[in-house]
Amino acid sequence: MGIVLKQSLNNTVVTYFGFALGAINTLFLYTHFMHPDTYGLVQVVLSISAVLMPLLAFGVPNSLVKFYSSFTEGREQEGFLTMMLLLPLVLILPVGLISYFANEAIGAFLSRENPIVRDYIWHIFFTGMAMAYFEIFYAWSRIRMKSVFGNLMKELFCRVGQTILLTLLWLDVIDVPFFINALVGFYIVRTLIMKIYAYRVHMPKLIFQLPKNWKDIVKYSGLIILGGSTAIVLMEVDKVMLNNYLPIENVAYYGVAGFIAITIAVPSRAMHQITYPMTAEYINKGDKGALSNLYKKSSLTLFIIAGLLFLLIVLNLNDLFQLLPQGYSGGFLIVFWIGLTKVYDALLGNNNSILYNSDYYRSILFFGVLLALMAIGFNLWLIPAYGLNGAAIASFSAFFIYNSLKLYYVKTKFNMVPFTKGTFKVFCLLAAMGLVFYYVQFPFHPIVNIVLKSALMVAIYSTVLYKFRISEDIYNVMRKFIRR
Repeated sequence: MGIVLKQSLNNTVVTYFGFALGAINTLFLYTHFMHPDTYGLVQVVLSISAVLMPLLAFGVPNSLVKFYSSFTEGREQEGFLTMMLLLPLVLILPVGLISYFANEAIGAFLSRENPIVRDYIWHIFFTGMAMAYFEIFYAWSRIRMKSVFGNLMKELFCRVGQTILLTLLWLDVIDVPFFINALVGFYIVRTLIMKIYAYRVHMPKLIFQLPKNWKDIVKYSGLIILGGSTAIVLMEVDKVMLNNYLPIENVAYYGVAGFIAITIAVPSRAMHQITYPMTAEYINKGDKGALSNLYKKSSLTLFIIAGLLFLLIVLNLNDLFQLLPQGYSGGFLIVFWIGLTKVYDALLGNNNSILYNSDYYRSILFFGVLLALMAIGFNLWLIPAYGLNGAAIASFSAFFIYNSLKLYYVKTKFNMVPFTKGTFKVFCLLAAMGLVFYYVQFPFHPIVNIVLKSALMVAIYSTVLYKFRISEDIYNVMRKFIRR
């Protein structure tokens, strides 16, 4: 777990720096420099692109991680890597042709409620394609245990670009169409830079020789499309569907509240970048003991961090909303439900990695497709009835069912659960702190209130964790920090 924690901490620093910049963009620059309907358009373009991304990637990022360590002979390995580079074109080319010939029909479908979306179909396609190949080149470097630069590009590059573009928009140097065109350009340039780095890590030798197990690889990649699509659909479908039911500025309001909540997922994203290839290695070696240990430790570590972040966000939310324009300040329930979803995700540790790298991935992927359809059904039911809050409840409901199914499946097939006595102790600590600090209010400026309450909560939480050694990994990190 040492290498996991070390690289995870490095990635967490980068990711949180990216989220801090994203918070500035989302909570202040977008909300003050751009009209809500235009910001809603940006959210729709990026959300639909994200839904399209796993389809265009053809499951290659996951296949790279799963199969790479199984090839030991150089020529066969290079043939596998060549296949991974070309496989996405199997879907990118036909999807591009469909976008060209059915442009009007697609535009009409996406712009039923908000006609402004009609002119941005190609922006969605090129952004989705750039996202897909970025993930491929990122996985290319991760299989060599090089994750920090890719994480830097993923979390910072486009956010820095948005900061620059928003500033230029505020200064009236550029207009909205130029902003969106340039934003797409940043995603494409990010992919090209990631490609250069990945090739520096390992320059491919194009060998057009299919590996012996190419059918298994293609089958796995095809099924991973369903898995990747499921995860993305569950995360992005609410914003896509809000575009079809409510005026587009509501997508902006929902996006801001959602961004506040998904900050909880940052540690999970950072840790999974290194636990994913380690999980694949343990499964390929049949080391069930190491796998179970990683499962429990990743779950406890992430639950400790995600639980604290959930409390910090929810208990400071009223002060935070005072800093935003009026239209953005009504999202308490959105933050609560989406935040709760992210805590449950963290509680599962490296559950996804276990499933996607095992022989049981087929069943769980098909269950995932059914649950993605369920998420769509929940949104169809709850958005017309409850508006923005309905979308958040729909997302929580779908993720709760999906995560519970994955938890049960790992228990059934591997006889492993991520929970320990430490999990129960952390839950009790979080519940007690939530009850106490719900009634703690300061009468100062909102920023001062947030800083004071957060500092007090972190101090008490850290002291309890350290004194009772609930997590050995967290305890060791804190001990080294105290000694320094």
